Amino acid sequence: MPAIGATRIKKAVGRLARAIRRDYMRKSPIIICILKGSFVFCADLIREIKLHVEIDFIGVKSYGASTRSTGSVRVTKELEANLAGKDVVVVEDIVDTGGTLRHLLKILKEKRPASIRLCALVDKRKKGSQPEVDYLGFRMGKAFLVGYGLDLNEKYRQLNGLYRIETVSPGRKG
Repeated sequence: MPAIGATRIKKAVGRLARAIRRDYMRKSPIIICILKGSFVFCADLIREIKLHVEIDFIGVKSYGASTRSTGSVRVTKELEANLAGKDVVVVEDIVDTGGTLRHLLKILKEKRPASIRLCALVDKRKKGSQPEVDYLGFRMGKAFLVGYGLDLNEKYRQLNGLYRIETVSPGRKG
């Protein structure tokens, strides 16, 4: 059974898209999809926004094959869009510690956009943590999630809901 099913995700995507559409009604923001985990969420979101948007992708990695962040963020694919003077909405699948977003915001601010807002499907941090997410689907605890684009060692991205993965402590069986 999913932690968050497809119907709840679809409703959240619609709510987030309406908020973004309202905030950018007469603008054409650049949507930056963080690869790889955000691609499913981002695709559904931009179809629901119903505005003229430009889209670009940036690849970042902080997990590798583990269920825990390495604490080190590595850019695996660079942006192609010119962000100078433009409104930017960053689409992230899940915010765990905020380290990846802090690193990414530093990179993006150097490109001199007019504004940057953050959209995340899930935030696992306490409310009020920095950087603050402007458009948030769900706030959840520390469970490791897969599905709807999120993976564990490149598996489970195709699931239409979000599922908790139970992690096993080293030295403990099953």
